[in-house]
Amino acid sequence: MDIEKILATYRHIAIAGISDNPERPSNSIARYLMHAGYSIYPVNPSITEVFGMPCYPSLASLPEEMRKNVEIVTIFRKPSDVMPIVDQAIEIGAKVIWMQSGIVNEEARAKASGKGIDVVQNRCIAVEHQRLRG
Repeated sequence: MDIEKILATYRHIAIAGISDNPERPSNSIARYLMHAGYSIYPVNPSITEVFGMPCYPSLASLPEEMRKNVEIVTIFRKPSDVMPIVDQAIEIGAKVIWMQSGIVNEEARAKASGKGIDVVQNRCIAVEHQRLRG
């Protein structure tokens, strides 16, 4: 599936590595996605709340109803931290793994692709949305 189709088809995004600091890209991009009409599910073991929403320590710890809804898992973590997130994304049935700009993990990409999950690496979801969907 191509990026344009991903952004047009899926509306529920888990943000793995979200920050509660408005200066961080994960925070501003999550805010942008919400403004663009996407539902976000914050995931970060270091914080408990962001944008007045609960923040969960992992994808696996999301409440059942949220886990079932997650379609895209956008990852804001260093490449060496990606695999456990991909494993959990596979477990919850995510359709897309999206590694943000600067994040590439070929082993994780191959594993997710092998399970039928679309993978985007080294691209910013907000930049792609602005470019394609404006």
